[in-house]
Amino acid sequence: MLVAFSVTPLGVGEAVAGYVADAVRVVRDSGLPNRTDAMFTTVEGDWDEVMDVVKRAVEAVAAKSGNAATPPVQRRPSYSAAHGELAARDAIDERARPSSPSSPDGRTIRFSRT
Repeated sequence: MLVAFSVTPLGVGEAVAGYVADAVRVVRDSGLPNRTDAMFTTVEGDWDEVMDVVKRAVEAVAAKSGNAATPPVQRRPSYSAAHGELAARDAIDERARPSSPSSPDGRTIRFSRT
């Protein structure tokens, strides 16, 4: 099963990076397959183990901020009983990415990492 969630520290102002980093650290340390993007952290595993990770991530944020909100969690079944859907999706994304992107008029598009 895939679970996508986010955690928002409440009452701490706009500087939330440190709080969010604590939640992401809990997820990464869990050993479950996971991916973090701009909106959500997605964790793959069995219901009990994934929800335990979500709970510990929320508790890590609340421990420092005093309170944390978790918007609705998105739960999606994995396509296979075995873990590995996140890795499979990453592989598909990588294969779909062109080796040298170009614009419709043929000019090369340059990407920069910031």
